[in-house]
Amino acid sequence: MVGGLADIFRIPELKKRVLFTLGMLAVYRLGVFVSTPGVNVEAIRNMFAAQSQTVFGLINMFSGGALENFSIFSLGIAPYISVSIIIQMLTPTIPALEALKKDGESGQRILTRYTRYGTIALALVQSYMIAVGLEKSGYVVDPGLTFRLSTMITLTTGTAFIMWVGEQITERGLGNGISIIIFAGIVAQMPSVFAETIALSRTGDISPASILLLIAFSFLTVVGIIFIERSQRRIPIQDPRRAGGMGKQAAQQQTQYMPLRLNMSGVYPPIFASAILVVPATIASFGGSEVLQDLMVELGPGKLLHDVVFAGLILVFSFFFTAVIFNPGEISDNLKKNGGFVPTVR
Repeated sequence: MVGGLADIFRIPELKKRVLFTLGMLAVYRLGVFVSTPGVNVEAIRNMFAAQSQTVFGLINMFSGGALENFSIFSLGIAPYISVSIIIQMLTPTIPALEALKKDGESGQRILTRYTRYGTIALALVQSYMIAVGLEKSGYVVDPGLTFRLSTMITLTTGTAFIMWVGEQITERGLGNGISIIIFAGIVAQMPSVFAETIALSRTGDISPASILLLIAFSFLTVVGIIFIERSQRRIPIQDPRRAGGMGKQAAQQQTQYMPLRLNMSGVYPPIFASAILVVPATIASFGGSEVLQDLMVELGPGKLLHDVVFAGLILVFSFFFTAVIFNPGEISDNLKKNGGFVPTVR
């Protein structure tokens, strides 16, 4: 691992990509602290402090604190992710989209363009709803049509800029730009959490042994996640048209492998499950019946009902997204077109 980090400074191309990625992330983090004009930021921060366990706290976490500052990046990359998932789900059911997906690189560019247009449209709708909600809640200095339009333009432009940053990181940086931006937003709050933990240890609320145990558990969790993410089942594929040589050499040349990832659905199932679980808490925060208040308590972190529902939702979404991402029929058709086959399987 240390040798791999040292290669960053030895390989010019890799060094350039790492520095470019860090530079784009620095620009993104600077924008998080630029507040949208016409909003009482202090009142919004107090509101998020009181509703940290609701959907507002979840969105604020994924935005890296941009929402509690009501910055120009308050919407974050969420509209882009939502539209991307919607297009992925609609592609198998709409023949035109499925034809574009099978059209190769040119079709993928058209799907990417549709995703961008959909992101802008969704961001405009969401920013308008946020502006109206802020006016009704009394967080706006000068409410009116001017504030709504300026908020729509500001937040939509911020989302478009983050989308552009993600694409630039994918093309000229380390790749997976959207995932890196989400990761940067989540870990941005780690220094403050670590400082709070140290402060609690000094006051005696948390023992040093507990902190060491927490660090060790976190390290092992990261190692386990990396192991699962890199795990795959290699299915042998034979292509007669690529056969060459004689004997064992010919068998090695014509045998390839199709990797099946163990965690094919990625991180989407936990994200969607968390978003659904915080909906009752969000509704109850605006007031409601006593039954709803009791349900909110039972669905809180650490409760048995919360763990059972959370695990069940992750299981359901894992099946769903795996079915969307991995299409056995499409893969078999591509193998037949290319003359390949799985040994011993018709």
